[in-house]
Amino acid sequence: MNAISVTPVASLQPSLERLRAAWQARKPDYAQRHDDLSRLRANLKRRLDEMARIIASDFGHRSMDESRIADGMTALNDIDHLLKHLKAWMRPQRVGTGWRFWPGRAQVRAVPLGVVGVIAPWNYPVNLALIPLATAIAAGNHVFLKPSEHTPRTSAFLRDLLNSTFPEDRVAVALGDADVGAAFAGLPFDHLVFTGSTAVGRKVMAAAAQHLTPVTLELGGKSPALICDDYPIEKAAARIATGKWFNCGQTCIAPDYVLVPKPKRDALVAALRKEVQQRYGENLENLDDYTRIINEGQYARLRGYLDDARDRKVERVTLAGLPDPAQRLLPPTLLLDPPDDSKVMQDEIFGPLLPIKGYRTLDDAIAYINARERPLALYPFSNYRASVERILRDTVAGGVSVNDTLFHFAVANLPFGGVGASGMGAYHARAGFDAMSKHLPVFWQAGFTGGDRLKPPYSKAKWLIDLIVR
Repeated sequence: MNAISVTPVASLQPSLERLRAAWQARKPDYAQRHDDLSRLRANLKRRLDEMARIIASDFGHRSMDESRIADGMTALNDIDHLLKHLKAWMRPQRVGTGWRFWPGRAQVRAVPLGVVGVIAPWNYPVNLALIPLATAIAAGNHVFLKPSEHTPRTSAFLRDLLNSTFPEDRVAVALGDADVGAAFAGLPFDHLVFTGSTAVGRKVMAAAAQHLTPVTLELGGKSPALICDDYPIEKAAARIATGKWFNCGQTCIAPDYVLVPKPKRDALVAALRKEVQQRYGENLENLDDYTRIINEGQYARLRGYLDDARDRKVERVTLAGLPDPAQRLLPPTLLLDPPDDSKVMQDEIFGPLLPIKGYRTLDDAIAYINARERPLALYPFSNYRASVERILRDTVAGGVSVNDTLFHFAVANLPFGGVGASGMGAYHARAGFDAMSKHLPVFWQAGFTGGDRLKPPYSKAKWLIDLIVR
């Protein structure tokens, strides 16, 4: 594999045309789709340890187990779900016509669109490439993938994996920087899936609009955890710590800030410190399980948030260890009650920094969430069903895990997607299959029907017209 090879921009359109011509010549049937997914699963499973090592080399260091879980298990889980349900999802669904159109009959068929483009990010470079790709394959499409340039070795691994799994006219991979990505987004796909930042998502949508390409945008935002007064602080801290410091916070659905009752703020700080030190050691001795920041640009951005907080005299609590710029090591850090105009409260953090905001009443906490753009994820913590239902009723988010974090993403039966600034559309499960299919309505007319009488002169069919418009 060549980790630094770049796909020429001039070759993108011919590659798309090759994929589309092959799809048009032979639409994938159930047997081909099932075989493709089965081969993809087997090849990925066989190379999981290699995948984890390669991802770690792109990050400088990343926990091998986190890669096996987040990039391996999630992709395998979704492929298993697709294989299990594929035959049923492909079956035409009969629908009623209503008495006015009897004895005709109607059905809805899920038919493939053609060629689906997938633009994948760097934070979970295999998971977020292969899940939409596998879903598009299940729906009967061919796929053109653009992995992230920020994980070049992993992108080359993906190209090698997919080249060994699929014919070149069924799945293609383009490697390259932002210029290749911009040209890729402007191709006339039949559907385009993008996962990444809101800012880049706007550019992708604008490029796709030139061809009226439908898009699924999985973006980000500031996903809050809301701890209600009744919930045990220690349990909330344990589950928030998992969601926040998995992959060193470089997760689009990581808790971006925590809302906690004011009197319990210091108890939460103590509980989070205890959790972090149990996991990584008081001085981050367990560095094998603590992932580094992906590159110098992201490290500098996160340090800038800390500098801005320092200038605003925000209280900072480092939970374990010390920064090490040479390793791009940034320790788990809390920022207590930062002002709303601080950088850490304006931007999606995407790192190991966690603001803690105290609130007075549940009404105040809900109002705080609703005053901001709709988040990709929301994490309410309460053992009172009424409190959880109130939060779910009065807020809007892309997805929710109640009394935990992250898990709604990994459940294969649940659709995953944002709302507003956090995204558009959804995939995973049936939602992804539907998004990458055309649901074709088909009406079958009977040999003899009253509709044959609905023609001028209408005076001859007045009795029939009076019947159907009653």
